[in-house]
Amino acid sequence: MKQNMIVCGAGIVGMATALGLARAGVKDVMLLGPAPKLPLMDRNTFHPRVYAISAASEKFLSELGVWSLMNTERVTRVEAMEIKGDAFGALYLRAWQAAQTSLTWIVESGEIERVLQQALKVYGVHWIEDTLEAFERGCGQTNRGTELQASLWVAADGARSKLREFAGLRYDETSYDAVGVVGHLTTEFAHQASAFQWFRPEGVLGILPMPDTDDGHQVSMVWSLKTAYAETLLAMSAERQREELAESLGKATRGRLGRMTLRSQLHGFALTLASSPMIGENVALVGDAAHRVHPLAGQGLNLGLGDAQALVEVLIKREPFLSVGDPTVLRRYRRSRAQALLEMRLVTDGLKRLFDQTLPPLPWLRNAGMSLVDRIPMIKRLLIEAASRSA
Repeated sequence: MKQNMIVCGAGIVGMATALGLARAGVKDVMLLGPAPKLPLMDRNTFHPRVYAISAASEKFLSELGVWSLMNTERVTRVEAMEIKGDAFGALYLRAWQAAQTSLTWIVESGEIERVLQQALKVYGVHWIEDTLEAFERGCGQTNRGTELQASLWVAADGARSKLREFAGLRYDETSYDAVGVVGHLTTEFAHQASAFQWFRPEGVLGILPMPDTDDGHQVSMVWSLKTAYAETLLAMSAERQREELAESLGKATRGRLGRMTLRSQLHGFALTLASSPMIGENVALVGDAAHRVHPLAGQGLNLGLGDAQALVEVLIKREPFLSVGDPTVLRRYRRSRAQALLEMRLVTDGLKRLFDQTLPPLPWLRNAGMSLVDRIPMIKRLLIEAASRSA
């Protein structure tokens, strides 16, 4: 089967890439991959994975026609953020400090997937729910034996990308020896549209605001814990997990949101720093297939959506005599993403390593620096504006 383009991977970034191309009028775009399973959710049940959507990503999703389709009762506006160091340092960011109404939005993975699937159906994108089993020089074969050929293949199939592996593209990966533990919590006090972050000896703890439930106020937790402790926590019974988290979260947050009770199943994912060449022969990489960063800034999905947007833009602006898989076109895509990816890599990895250091006077200096930034409105405004552009 001959196609112009095949997007391999049907997660959020893969679906957004295929939809962007279809809306731009690129012909013969195919999506290859199993569709995400989307169980029905009521007002007390939420998808385990949530994302912080930057203003740049919100704009891209709006251009795709899907942002307005989301259930507004399941999208939470973040108007402020509190960041606490591992001692006395503190930084408070509020949207109004940069003349904005929001810092970011918290949205469930399942809600984004739902609206993307709807839009793909409207645009009639050909979707094969199968997996790639072989690939060489623009030709592939699926698990069910379907032969596929395309001028350009887009690897959107995650950190363990089969397409990237078959294409022989390197993936430089460094383990942080940590696991991101995620789960939803009921809190005693309301989050008041604020997100929170604590730099702790055991790892960076992020608390994201979510819609209230019948049980009370709700937030989502992302805690990057050392692998040994994370595995012990994940192996506990549900009752023991609730007891352990109630105690450890109370200490870590210093009671900022009152008593915090686990209300969902805990999940864990290994944390790594990864990079790739971004392109190969007839192949472009997007999302986790191309790169990964530490989740302390919550920018992983935003970077992936930035890849999708950049790739779509490069392809639709190419000269008529160049094919979508032409090396010149692919190099333009790689250049367009180089600065944003490097900056995010340096920021997230640098902050992680800075707070890992315990030799004096580094702990005092980093907390003093954080408190100093909090006293300078111009720097805070620049930080907020930079976060809004993240993609």
